Amino acid sequence: MKQFTDAFIKEIQNTFNWLLDSVSFNVNWYENYFWGLICISVFVWTLEIIYPWRKDQSIFRKDFWIDAFYMFFNFFLFSIIISGFYKVIAVFFSNYNINLSSIALLNANSLPNWLQLVLFFIVLDFLQWFTHLLLHRFEFLWHFHKVHHSVKEMGFAAHLRFHWMENIFYKPLKTFGVMLLFGFEPNQAYIVHFIAILIGHLNHANIKLTWGPLKYIINNPVMHLYHHVRTLPKGTNGVNYGISLSLWDYLFKTNYIPEDSGTIEIGFEGDEQFPKTFVSQLWYGFTRFKK
Repeated sequence: MKQFTDAFIKEIQNTFNWLLDSVSFNVNWYENYFWGLICISVFVWTLEIIYPWRKDQSIFRKDFWIDAFYMFFNFFLFSIIISGFYKVIAVFFSNYNINLSSIALLNANSLPNWLQLVLFFIVLDFLQWFTHLLLHRFEFLWHFHKVHHSVKEMGFAAHLRFHWMENIFYKPLKTFGVMLLFGFEPNQAYIVHFIAILIGHLNHANIKLTWGPLKYIINNPVMHLYHHVRTLPKGTNGVNYGISLSLWDYLFKTNYIPEDSGTIEIGFEGDEQFPKTFVSQLWYGFTRFKK
């Protein structure tokens, strides 16, 4: 038991120290997710200010500040806590000599670095697309996912507005899936992660962007806005589940873009009664919200 406790505490300390080092510029610039997130956020926010899609939407839109806090809470603060639990799981498996890299389906080490990154990006995005679909298909999961869909005005910071339980759903599936296929995360994985952050911010931003012919491959704000539409097409639990890539929605026929005015109502039925504060949303999902 002491082995697990020590591993838990040490990993939390390591993750906390990594955050402090990131804030104080004591990590490599290309691995500094703290300032990287800030730079990407300022860049996309600037695009929103200069080229607003919905011109009557305020620069400091509704829930701007709570969404900004969600960015840092989910990306950093909660990661400190959850890192200890993941370390305990890793130690448990290592005690039984279970090494996921030894059962990897692909020997990606022999591939060129650029191909490793492309495959990593595609596999990771598909796993996220599939998990996202599950969040809409199962009521228990949807109950937590409502936090993300409770946003009433779209902006870049809504990208990371989600219930902390989604970290529990997403990360194990992503980690296991990637490790099972590759056995490792590529050394230059930070490139993929930063690209994913940028695309995610753009998808939620108040800008009209479709990528032209690439819209069938890369997700975009027009497509993702309809993921948040309040009134869904009949017979569906959701549409446009794409994270970075729209490819999966077109392949599996979950794409839906009837028009591109950007003026649709977003949210979900009953969202007017949804908790409005971060603290109340923090515990939302564990007890059913009474309408």
